[in-house]
Parts: sequence; C-alpha cells; structure tokens
Amino acid sequence: MAITHAKPGEVVDVEPYGASLAGKKTATLFKTDHVELIRLVMSSGKVIPEHQAPGEIIVQCLEGRIEFTALGKTVELGPGQLLYLEAKKPHAVRCIQEASFLVTKLSGR
Repeated sequence: MAITHAKPGEVVDVEPYGASLAGKKTATLFKTDHVELIRLVMSSGKVIPEHQAPGEIIVQCLEGRIEFTALGKTVELGPGQLLYLEAKKPHAVRCIQEASFLVTKLSGR
C-alpha cells in the first residue's frame, strides 16, 4: 500500500481527534524536498528518546499534554501551544496525557 500525502492546495484536517484519539496512528501529512509535516500520536508515558533533526523544527500540540526537553530545560506543551527549535539541537519528548501534535521539519541546509 502506497503512502498518501496531501497534494499542493489540498485541505488537511488537523482538528483534535477527541474521543477517537486512542485509535489513531502517527501519519506524515505531506513531504517535499524542503518541509515535512507529521501528526504524531502518543499514548501516556511513551517517550521519544533524545535525538536531533538536521533542520529546524516546530512542534504544535493539538490535544493532550507533552513534555519537550531541549536546550537544558523541559517545558510542557498543551493544546494550542507550540515551540520552535533550531537545527541539530538534541531534544526528547515524553507524553504526559494521551496527545496528538504536529511536527514541522524544515530541511537542513
């Protein structure tokens, strides 16, 4: 089965999943040579260990709560909050409350 990404000009729904969150999976919404948008779905207690991205990233919480650790500190993100991180900065994520969030990855230059 081929992975389907949004096409230029196509509307993509990123509203909170709400009660159906538990049945959802992480998906890449679109990907080009310069930008990738991923909707991550995490269950409470799950951890994405420290790693780094070659380009800048933007993390936007849609629902639930996550802890984002980078630059020597840990911050909590809830619905409607986002943060930006420069390229090649180590970071990790821990899910506090079942969550979905957008990660926009820009290409490294």
